[in-house]
Amino acid sequence: MAEISAKVVMALREKTNAAMMECKAALKEADGDLEKAEVILRKKGTIKAEKKADRQTKEGIIASYIHMAGRIGVLIEVNCETDFVARNEIFQAFVKDISLHIAAANPKFLAREEISEALIAKEREIAADQVKGKPEAIAEKIIQGKIDKIFSEQCLLEQAFIKNPDQTIGDFVKSKISELGENLVVRRFVRFAVGEDLSA
Repeated sequence: MAEISAKVVMALREKTNAAMMECKAALKEADGDLEKAEVILRKKGTIKAEKKADRQTKEGIIASYIHMAGRIGVLIEVNCETDFVARNEIFQAFVKDISLHIAAANPKFLAREEISEALIAKEREIAADQVKGKPEAIAEKIIQGKIDKIFSEQCLLEQAFIKNPDQTIGDFVKSKISELGENLVVRRFVRFAVGEDLSA
């Protein structure tokens, strides 16, 4: 079994837009061969989900989830293409799973694009101070690693799914796109906790 490097996984991801874990699994199955891995992804229907990403999502549901006997509440909007899918039990269970995840994991943002450049610059500056004296290439890798950690901790789509930590929420969404055959979009959410500090 050939060792699969992160560089090769990223190359397959860029080529197919498939999820990282799916790319890695396909490459392992293909013994590191990029072209064979792409064929494997096509056969599994993974790439098919990516092609649906441009479709309009004007249907869907707004759902609520109450946790810990009313101490945490989540309100979420998830969109799909048709009312038929919006009423589908699989779709509704999918929305509930994401709501439950939000209640437990407390993401601050939906995606990394929502984090301000000012906040990223501040975090980068703090990280740069922590790696002073290290070689530039190593320091930059450490800084980027710290920034990526912020994304994975604070952005819903990049968080590890609490029901399956090997899968991000973004990957979970893609798996449901393949299963339901429609584009699905987590549009927005809000999480409330009793007694939380509102000044932040």
